[in-house]
Amino acid sequence: MISKRNFLCFKQAKENTWDLSRLFPGDEAWNQGLEDYEKRAERIPSFRGTLGKSAESLADYLDFSRDLGILEERLNYYADLRQTEDEGSSLGRTMTGKFMMAASKVQALSSWAAPEIQAIPEGDMERFLKQPRLAGYGVYLRKLLRYKPYILSDREERIIALHAEGEGLAQETFSVLTNVDIDFGTVDTPEGPRPLSQSTWSVFMENPDRDLRRRAYETFYSRFEAHKTTLASLYSGSVKNDVIHARVRGFASARQAALFPDKVDETVYDNLINAVSAGLGPLHRYYDLRRKALQLPELRHYDVYAPIVEKAVKRTSWNEAVDLISRALAPLGDEYVDTLRAGLLGRWADRYENKGKRSGAFSAGSYTGDPYILMNYKDDSVRDVFTLAHEGGHSMHSWYSARANPFMHYGYTIFEAEVASTFNEELLFRYLLKTAESRELKLYLVNKRLDDLLATLYRQTMFAEFERRTHELEEGGTPLTADILRAEYRKLLEKYFGPRMVFEESSDLEGLRIPHFYRAFYVYKYATGVSASLALAERVLAGGETERRDYFAFLKSGGSRFPIESLKVAGVDMSSPAPVEAACKAFDRMVGELEGLLNVSLTR
Repeated sequence: MISKRNFLCFKQAKENTWDLSRLFPGDEAWNQGLEDYEKRAERIPSFRGTLGKSAESLADYLDFSRDLGILEERLNYYADLRQTEDEGSSLGRTMTGKFMMAASKVQALSSWAAPEIQAIPEGDMERFLKQPRLAGYGVYLRKLLRYKPYILSDREERIIALHAEGEGLAQETFSVLTNVDIDFGTVDTPEGPRPLSQSTWSVFMENPDRDLRRRAYETFYSRFEAHKTTLASLYSGSVKNDVIHARVRGFASARQAALFPDKVDETVYDNLINAVSAGLGPLHRYYDLRRKALQLPELRHYDVYAPIVEKAVKRTSWNEAVDLISRALAPLGDEYVDTLRAGLLGRWADRYENKGKRSGAFSAGSYTGDPYILMNYKDDSVRDVFTLAHEGGHSMHSWYSARANPFMHYGYTIFEAEVASTFNEELLFRYLLKTAESRELKLYLVNKRLDDLLATLYRQTMFAEFERRTHELEEGGTPLTADILRAEYRKLLEKYFGPRMVFEESSDLEGLRIPHFYRAFYVYKYATGVSASLALAERVLAGGETERRDYFAFLKSGGSRFPIESLKVAGVDMSSPAPVEAACKAFDRMVGELEGLLNVSLTR
């Protein structure tokens, strides 16, 4: 925990905060930008009926739409980042609310545009695309034309646009219910009663005191048991919405609709689940290793996050962390390292925890601003050094994408994003393990890496399998009641945790508390992303200039290619199960390494 003295210092030191001036000089300039945005939007109807007349007419609208989009992105990022600085402040929330209202109006005003572009005869569009003024829009237009079979009439598209704000209602209600309305109570600890909540849950589960973990677990899930019908209804509503959306547009399934924008075949999703399912042996071995290390007769669900090695107490200041990351990423060359280093030592990041500041970490890379990073950095946490490397990977991906592509083509997908971030983590892990001066630090690093891979590769695949099953049930006419959801989730718990795990009666309630499930069919991207990053890290470190150049071609792709294609450019084929199978084998090797380190440690 940061001391009050340091807290005040961090809050006052401008150099420890991000500089948003590349977006807007200040709040008043943002307000003026919002007025400009709303005024420009009034021109949208004037373009209607003109887009198919000529390449010039289409280019006029796309130029207007591009400029409006750049302003929209600046407004969005500035408001959101200001809100994260203090979630309790009405200023940021007011700005975000104003922007969302304005952006929804623009979406409704422009709902006619995509159908009108898609109605342009194919021959005319091919001629248009050869004209110089459309040179910067080719990828955007060809991606848009893919949707032609699924685009509805102008009136229907407008109705869908008007309903857009309500589509996230189930997710929003779930968040309010679990973060605000449900009182999870307190747990007695040696330091006195401590509040239990969604955010403090992980702290209790990582406590070395098993009885405390058990009591926290039972208390926590008793609240979910009391609200299980409401939670199941919310999730069922979210799944229904996915299925209705897919059917309205003419997709064969909700999963096909979700994977379509990235041009990812459903076999990629199935390959992931099949490959991980075939590679569960090392995971089960790791859980049993946990049981042995914790000296338990059986492993229970509340034991899986308990520390099996002591936390590495190694203080690393922000500047020292940047130095470490710079050395670890040296194989990527001077431009990458120098750019990231300058940004992290400069004002890309809001570095430290403050009262009211959003928890966690993220990277927000925009076209015109810096690739901003939110951190809540603590100098006594080695994990935070990894988090900084991770977010730095996202930011450099954005930095290269924005400089290599026009605005309409620069945005990359989540499928690709998790590659650049976990790639950096892998390089940092290898560097720290190679240079670790003590057995204890090596033990901590290997255990941490295993836990990270478990959470990203195995756990996200389990979530992906659950989402596949729940949507299949809904599409097949089976109501998603609390009992059915719990039964399906328990099957997956037993499958992924293995035959020696002992579950509680309430364990399957976990399936009703995962926020990710309200944004269906994206968690699989974390598992594919880490599989790709492991393969690419091995390729770059073992290779030479060609392999590094291929990786940078991927970073520069932005949205100019579909994700499977851009990763092939980098040197990994995610349409094949091979990278996932290799990731499972890497996990297996690390389990063996941890076994060796634990045996040495336990005999001392």
